[in-house]
Amino acid sequence: MTVEQERLDKLVMEMRRGMLILAVLQALNEPHYGYSLRKVLAAIGLEIDEGTLYPLLRRLEDQELLSSTWQAEGGRKRRVYLISEGGQTALQCMTDEWQKLGRILDQLAEK
Repeated sequence: MTVEQERLDKLVMEMRRGMLILAVLQALNEPHYGYSLRKVLAAIGLEIDEGTLYPLLRRLEDQELLSSTWQAEGGRKRRVYLISEGGQTALQCMTDEWQKLGRILDQLAEK
């Protein structure tokens, strides 16, 4: 991989990192455990590995943007996540900002 390609990959990853929070909060309008959340996101084209997803879920829960409960399913206990009230507020703010930035980028692209 060239130095230029590495630089581009880092830029894309930086942009993606912020977007992942928005996507996870949006997806957790319905309860999911980690694996089911990964499947939902992958089904719409957003691949996320476990090493990224689980620390993100813990961080969002620590920030009180998500809540979780343990549920038994198929003889196994799984932690099920759901967006919290604070997460709903954050999601709305982030969505508004994402849309605003999208409009700005669209205007710049038209010039």
